[in-house]
Amino acid sequence: MIPILNRALRQALAALLTAVLALPLAPSAEAAQRQAKPLTSAKHKAVSTKKKRAMVQVRPRAQPAAAARAAKFAPLRREAAVRPRAVGARASMATGAALAAGAVWAGAGVGDGEEATWFHEGLRLHSSAVLVLDADTNAVLLNKNDEAVLPIASLTKLMTALVVVDAGLPMDEVLTITEDDVDRLKGTGSRLAVGTRLTRAEALHLALMASENRAAHALGRTYPGGIPAFVAAMNNKAFELGLMRTRFVEPTGLSRDNRSSPRDLARLVAAASTRPLLRELSVSPGYELADGGRVVHYRNSNKLVRDSEWDILLQKTGYIREAGRCVAMQVRLAGRNVIMVLMNAGNSAARWADAEQLLQWLQRTLVSAAPAPRT
Repeated sequence: MIPILNRALRQALAALLTAVLALPLAPSAEAAQRQAKPLTSAKHKAVSTKKKRAMVQVRPRAQPAAAARAAKFAPLRREAAVRPRAVGARASMATGAALAAGAVWAGAGVGDGEEATWFHEGLRLHSSAVLVLDADTNAVLLNKNDEAVLPIASLTKLMTALVVVDAGLPMDEVLTITEDDVDRLKGTGSRLAVGTRLTRAEALHLALMASENRAAHALGRTYPGGIPAFVAAMNNKAFELGLMRTRFVEPTGLSRDNRSSPRDLARLVAAASTRPLLRELSVSPGYELADGGRVVHYRNSNKLVRDSEWDILLQKTGYIREAGRCVAMQVRLAGRNVIMVLMNAGNSAARWADAEQLLQWLQRTLVSAAPAPRT
């Protein structure tokens, strides 16, 4: 029995040994590392290659010098663009402080195509450049783009009139409208026909009150030395008054090259208002000119002079396409002389709406800021 078991056990052990020998031999740890290293290196190279390709794909192209500078200064431009809003916040100051320090405009700039908004007491103005100041103290009450240099259209005639009056030329001298006075620049018409005779005082009256271009040109043409000498006198007067942003090339305002700023124009209004004749003629509501067998009726170009009760001491309107609708005037309000300059309104209705808003605002603020009478 035992020999049989021993033989069976030996057979089983032999079969087990045969099966074990048939199995593949496992590599040593060192061999496994050597075998795995090439695979790991290849994998690393593949990943590195993909990263390099990705970097090449997302790397931006070198910017040109101009584009690089634009990118560099873009944050500064964004900061400047939002800065006016902070100014607008300051515009909510109390009325007394506004009159003492001057109200500040916060809105669209000149020529940016946006409708500007005033963030103080509900004012909403359409003029691109505005200045309101107390003529007695020179305190700025409201300003927007007041140093912007723009075409001034017929506001030019304030300087034309000032030069004529200061030259001491005889006001009763008779002038004759000639072909030289006809507008060849804009092609505007006139009711002063060639050959019309009128005194220098009448020409001055029509130039200021009705913005008559041929009358203004005749005033310059009949100045000693003619138009060149007259334009030189205009620019010399501007220099004397400290109008450093003002330039004239002709006496009517038809040229877009007659340019100034609200600041300079306010000084011009202040100077012109010291000449009684200019005050009287500029606010005359109308005039009838006898021309041979007919009478030509003229009316003031300023709607507020014709149709309101405001105490306007001196005024001048202006319009050419490049300048928009303009007006400059001195007004008596609450016992104070106030100068207003409005430039580049989009249309006539906007100009007069702006002026009316400002006058009403000034009436309220000046009265409320006035000291109470002593008892």
